[in-house]
Amino acid sequence: MGPPGSLSLALLGAGLLWFGWFGFNGGSALAANELAALAFTNTFLAPMATLVVWTLLDYLRTGRATAVGGATGIVVGLVAITPAAGFVSPAGALILGAVAALPSYFTIALRSRTRIDDSLDVFAGHGVGGLTGALLTGILAQKVWNSAGNDGLLYGNPAQLGVQALGCVSAALYAALMTFIILKAMALVVSLRAVPRTEGVGMDVSQHGEEAYASGEGSILVPPEVAADDERLPAFTPQVASR
Repeated sequence: MGPPGSLSLALLGAGLLWFGWFGFNGGSALAANELAALAFTNTFLAPMATLVVWTLLDYLRTGRATAVGGATGIVVGLVAITPAAGFVSPAGALILGAVAALPSYFTIALRSRTRIDDSLDVFAGHGVGGLTGALLTGILAQKVWNSAGNDGLLYGNPAQLGVQALGCVSAALYAALMTFIILKAMALVVSLRAVPRTEGVGMDVSQHGEEAYASGEGSILVPPEVAADDERLPAFTPQVASR
């Protein structure tokens, strides 16, 4: 994942995500009750733990603690706590958030050494983070916190971890199959990938006739007749492609 165009806006976005996630998880109770309060509390604690562990991993690995790394850790913590928010204790949420940082962090580190095209590290953050959170729910869940749930592995019910694992595998297979079908159907009527030259110039310019981040201050606007004609797009240069 490359550096953001604006570090300030990236941090603002992470903060807004965290704020909105309180309504996402807390609102899942469909009532202002103790279960909603539990989900709200866990949604605060888990990303906090992920943020701390992620920052420490950054520092130990590179010698620097970065703001972008912290923001990424927050998002991973939010994703990981979502399946567990109403089923684990606040202490369990801290443990879950701390543990969830590890697989996502090292998946991103591994991806950065490959040519895999995942510019936002969605698989590492949402895929691996969500998988970790779902599995840890089967370990840390406690029926005493939610009578509608079951105890997890640590509380005498190892079968719940198997249930969570089955759910993860089923969801992954369903998503893969349906995505394949949808993409194949779309490919019958529209190209799924732009030509390399258009990709190099940037999809903002070719598809929208504008670009948020130019080489200098401000943005640029491209006349519609130019934006609609690939042959008249600005020349593809390494400087443009690197943004």
